[in-house]
Amino acid sequence: PFACFLPWQLIHLEIKPAIRNQIIRELQVLHECNSPYIVGFYGAFYSDGEISICMEHMDGGSLDQVLKEAKRIPEEILGKVSIAVLRGLAYLREKHQIMHRDVKPSNILVNSRGEIKLCDFGVSGQLIDSMANSFVGTRSYMSPERLQGTHYSVQSDIWSMGLSLVELSIGRYPIPPPDSKELEAIFGRPVVDGAEGESPSISPRARPPGRPVSGHGMDTRPAMAIFELLDYIVNEPPPKLPSGVFTQDFQEFVNKCLIKNPAERADLKMLM
Repeated sequence: PFACFLPWQLIHLEIKPAIRNQIIRELQVLHECNSPYIVGFYGAFYSDGEISICMEHMDGGSLDQVLKEAKRIPEEILGKVSIAVLRGLAYLREKHQIMHRDVKPSNILVNSRGEIKLCDFGVSGQLIDSMANSFVGTRSYMSPERLQGTHYSVQSDIWSMGLSLVELSIGRYPIPPPDSKELEAIFGRPVVDGAEGESPSISPRARPPGRPVSGHGMDTRPAMAIFELLDYIVNEPPPKLPSGVFTQDFQEFVNKCLIKNPAERADLKMLM
């Protein structure tokens, strides 16, 4: 069958030629990837300060684009997303001994055949570091241990997947967590959290002074600064799905992904 190719300019990199060449060499490893859960990669080149890649065309776009149109993505669809992401991560680890390192809604693509695939994963630590220094969005999905500069493993990708699932479920980046008024605006009815039906709790400390980048019109505060956001990820309780809206199984799945201690966080085998 005929494959569509999409040249995509990845990022402008202010790097030394030796590092640039290393990135190009490492990207060639992607030629060897062959999985129904990984976007096809056909080559990379450097020109005029830009690294570009040629990749399989996914006509449904990325999940962050889908979210803008749909407002929220149903749990049954997110179940299929979870399976695809886990299988993609398992393939990268088992067949190529690499992590993704940048799981987020914009790097999960869909097409009109109903396929769900990961793209833009980092065989190159140099490339990911360059991207992380340039894009706030990349850091926003990093695990606490990675933000703290400690050793991280595929468990970090699991955290990023869990955070992405909460975002796709409620319709916006989940830090800081929505309060009861915003939850009611999101779901069209009062939403409670916790086993005893208490109001949704967002943190032991006072509500953060900044609002999320995207919301539902309930919040007029200035947006959270990036350092405030990263501090919140490291030091505050992780996001969770509100009770009474999603199934217990889905809530538990997400909770296992968002355990702050990576040694206690679910791994690929446990989740699959």
